[in-house]
Amino acid sequence: MYSDLAYKIEDLIEQKASDFEISKEIKKSIKEYLDSLDDIFKQKQGKDFLVKHTKKIDEFIDTVYRYVLRKFFGDYLPFQSQIPIVLSALGSYGREQLCVYSDIDIMFVYEDIKGYNAEEIIRSVLHILWDAGLKLGHRTHKLDELLEASKQDITVKTAMLETRFLCGSKILWMKTQREIDRIRAYKQKEFILTLQKINAVRYKKFQFDMEPNIKEGIGGLRDANSLFWVANALYRVRNIKELIPKYINEGEYKEYRTALEFLFRVRSALHLSSKKKNDTLNLQNIPDVAKMLGFKDGRYKSAQNQLVSQTLHSLKTIKTTTKLLIKKLTKSVLFDKKNIPLLKNSRISPEIYLCNDTLIASLDKQGDGYIDILKMSLRLSDKDLNFDISYINYLKKTKFNKKNSKKIYKYKKELFYKNRIYKLFDAYFQADILQEVFTPFKKIMNLPQFDGYHKYPVDIHSIKSLYFLENIDDKDIKKLFDELSEDEKALLRLVIFFHDIGKGRKKDHRVVGASIFKTQAEKLGFDEKSINLGSLLIKYHTLMNTTASREDIYSEQVILSFISRLRSVKALNMLYILTYCDMKAVNNKIYSPFFSSLLKELYGISLDTFEKEELIDETSRRLRKENSLKRFDDFKKLKKPLQKKILSIGSNIFFIKHKPSQIVSLSLWANSLKDKEYDYKIDNSQNLSISIMRKNELNVGYLLGKLSFLNVSGMDIFKLFDEIKYFKIDFLEKIEQDEILFIKEVLQKSFDMSRKIGYNIPKIDRKDLLFDCNHSKTYAKMILHTKDQKALMAHVVSVFDEFGVDIATAKIQTIKQKAHNLFLIEKNGKFCDNIEKIKEKICAG
Repeated sequence: MYSDLAYKIEDLIEQKASDFEISKEIKKSIKEYLDSLDDIFKQKQGKDFLVKHTKKIDEFIDTVYRYVLRKFFGDYLPFQSQIPIVLSALGSYGREQLCVYSDIDIMFVYEDIKGYNAEEIIRSVLHILWDAGLKLGHRTHKLDELLEASKQDITVKTAMLETRFLCGSKILWMKTQREIDRIRAYKQKEFILTLQKINAVRYKKFQFDMEPNIKEGIGGLRDANSLFWVANALYRVRNIKELIPKYINEGEYKEYRTALEFLFRVRSALHLSSKKKNDTLNLQNIPDVAKMLGFKDGRYKSAQNQLVSQTLHSLKTIKTTTKLLIKKLTKSVLFDKKNIPLLKNSRISPEIYLCNDTLIASLDKQGDGYIDILKMSLRLSDKDLNFDISYINYLKKTKFNKKNSKKIYKYKKELFYKNRIYKLFDAYFQADILQEVFTPFKKIMNLPQFDGYHKYPVDIHSIKSLYFLENIDDKDIKKLFDELSEDEKALLRLVIFFHDIGKGRKKDHRVVGASIFKTQAEKLGFDEKSINLGSLLIKYHTLMNTTASREDIYSEQVILSFISRLRSVKALNMLYILTYCDMKAVNNKIYSPFFSSLLKELYGISLDTFEKEELIDETSRRLRKENSLKRFDDFKKLKKPLQKKILSIGSNIFFIKHKPSQIVSLSLWANSLKDKEYDYKIDNSQNLSISIMRKNELNVGYLLGKLSFLNVSGMDIFKLFDEIKYFKIDFLEKIEQDEILFIKEVLQKSFDMSRKIGYNIPKIDRKDLLFDCNHSKTYAKMILHTKDQKALMAHVVSVFDEFGVDIATAKIQTIKQKAHNLFLIEKNGKFCDNIEKIKEKICAG
């Protein structure tokens, strides 16, 4: 049937139009068609869209060929079958799977018969098609050259196996088919072995990750092509459905065909979205492709997540199915009698063989029970084994129980005591039973991670983490792992495998993961101490990475905050190993030499800091208060910069001493100073209490000296943020109302650092003082336990002022006429370098 274009060409021929005018009309028609593809794709997707597109290209090529024949033969045009030329489609075009921007591969076969000018006709057809804008790949061969041409390269042979008649001589097409049969039969074993080598190289180049190559990647269309080439070369199969029921059953074929159909849709959408040939599902293309394929955001999974999940599942289905079918189809061709004794000697169980460190199963072996699979796994998981696709197929048939017995949990726990479980768990993954063996994995199977950070989906990342545990290349980390007990190693394997199990939920995956881990570890029979340690590691599995990469690891506050969460050196050691495995499994660029040295430095500093138990306990209490503060509604209402300032306050005592409401209130007061140098509040409701916020210096010695007629019951000094200090002085007495004015005058004068006041120096014994310049990297500590006396604090602070000592935090208490005073002092060289002089001055009374 003639197309509209064919009629237009007829009119142009009548008008004696040139080749250029003809190709211009064809080019216009092609452009109009290509511009309509988006609308066509909305109506037809998958294979139907590809077939429709292929047939349209057929029309363009057929029209050009007919025109060229008219041009060469005019009114004496013979029947096409009499002209010794045949045009055929190759590659995806031959399979009727031509994608929008793929090359259009065609082959001209001819016989050089005098008077037909076959080569001139072919050249003319090509020039017009090129001028029309078609992106052609072409081959031209004489009929008797086909077999030799196919020997040049395996890609030539595979293209010829897919050849499909387009137009031209059907007589010559029949002859061509006979030559193709000769090509099929030529060195079949060599062809299959070469194809396997090429696919192995391709698998190394294109990994199974979150940006898969739909055509060349693992489980991609090239795997489906390989299956077709093998089936066609060995059995002249034109459709994989012909392999039912001998090699594949209806259910397996349907699953395979559904996966293939989905990849056709994804690839077509990718081409249309990119406006060019693009077979990689890049992160930037995912939103458009998801929309084009009709995915909608769901309650738990976004449209983009659904797209990538289904793509990964389809790729895995195609990979497993094609490898298994190729194994079955090539069995007779690759069979070697010499291997029979080797196979017999390697039998380890009925229809299961361990040959050259590879587990092989009979292709027809029925699936065994869950317990039998676990027993076999335990028997072999101390060895570094490979798993043949036949064994993967056997695992796929496993008969699972509805409920797991205690014996099953016992066997599963024993797996984590084995040294080599990475390849075993990867085999479970390939067989699509990992989520049956470990049911919490159902939520993270094929789950993408759109963070611009992880290369692999969650399930593969979790398995790869085990690989890096079994192949530690850092001698210090390897030594830490080797020093663990067998129970601790088993626990760490479980933790590493489950560290991301909480992903795919709305809540923090670390918290959710710790909870899931606890439930699973209890079922597996780990003791309470191990479960708590494992839960802690999963809850904080990102902590070492984020601390090393985002925090100042030379800040003592940062280090104390870090190790206070871990609570023990054992947890630190195991977290270091976990972080190494996690980061190595993210992608091949994250764990750089620089990052490795950063982690090592953090580990070393943290290890040293664990000796300071008092500071760790104090920091742990602060962290608990910080967590309460973060949940406090009034804190949540604060602007983010102010929240950050509050959490950066260096004093642990400030957090420990105050309630969340007090912390927020004091911080708002400090933040309100703005241009003011100071502010104060006087409370005389029960007893006198003075609170001061100040930016400039406060003459505390003068203030306390002037108020020495009052007894100090407590005093706090805290350095907050923006160089603001907070003072709070509580007295035992309540003053008269008319004395408030005097207090205010004293406060005003206390901001003059030049003022001095006389007082009777209190009597302090040298043994009442304790100095610690190694308290922390930031602070020195002084403790004063002595009899409460008038002007006690005025005297101590005056001495500090004399030496320029900067008090970061002070905690002053008077209980039963005894003063219990603690000072944390900035390490600026003015305190620790002058301890003896300061001690002499303080004890001068």
